Amino acid sequence: MIGGAFSLVIVTPEGEVVQTSVEELTAPGALGEFGVLPGHIPFMCILSRGELAYRRGAEKKYLAVHQGYAEVGPEAVTILAELAEAAETIDVPRAEAAKRRAEERLARRGPEAHEIDVERAQAALARAMLRLRVASRR
Repeated sequence: MIGGAFSLVIVTPEGEVVQTSVEELTAPGALGEFGVLPGHIPFMCILSRGELAYRRGAEKKYLAVHQGYAEVGPEAVTILAELAEAAETIDVPRAEAAKRRAEERLARRGPEAHEIDVERAQAALARAMLRLRVASRR
């Protein structure tokens, strides 16, 4: 721990997304949002889909994360996520189109709709809404 900061590494199957020193982190745990400050007690948890934020000085960054794991220690946090998208990299028109498509699928569902199709549309809607919320933080 140097100067009240800790190391943050965020990795997806495509590679490293973030490697930096931060002073504060909040992330979406499967049992609820959690926060980390330097010197935090070690733990591991499952991440759910949600907004991850970290701060260094006055600068705060936001990412949309889609499931994964977090390993927290007093001097480092490692996030292994299925997907992690920084607010500034999210394609807003694409996310809006995905949201509209998912809403249309859910509105059309009838007795012939398969449960898996409904679940996929609900998941797509949740992903699109998360991306739009995180993108609005730019």
